[in-house]
Amino acid sequence: MVFIVVLIASFLLQMVLPWWIIVPVSFITCCLIGKTPKKSIWEPFLAIFILWTGVALSYSLQNQHILADRVAEMFGLQTWWLILFVTALTGGFIVAISGICGYKFRKTILAKKHVSHSSVNN
Repeated sequence: MVFIVVLIASFLLQMVLPWWIIVPVSFITCCLIGKTPKKSIWEPFLAIFILWTGVALSYSLQNQHILADRVAEMFGLQTWWLILFVTALTGGFIVAISGICGYKFRKTILAKKHVSHSSVNN
């Protein structure tokens, strides 16, 4: 579920907002519906990795990879597809961190709420 929400929300919001909107999307999604730490890391990572790869590939195909080749050359990479991979990997890594932070934030808030209710009952 996290995968689908992050993928769709990020795709739609990135049409009108900056690229970094993926960070709060991942944080909020994992905070609300993240089931496990593992899923809160991997599902946002895969969603953005696939989304950014697809979008970058669609843009790159439109101009026969000219821009991707030039950017790859600036980074010292040999081929255009490596820069697409590095871009998608970077986005995936960013949302993976954001996702685990959202999950841990929820667990921390729930733990504090549980502790405060326990101390009131004693």
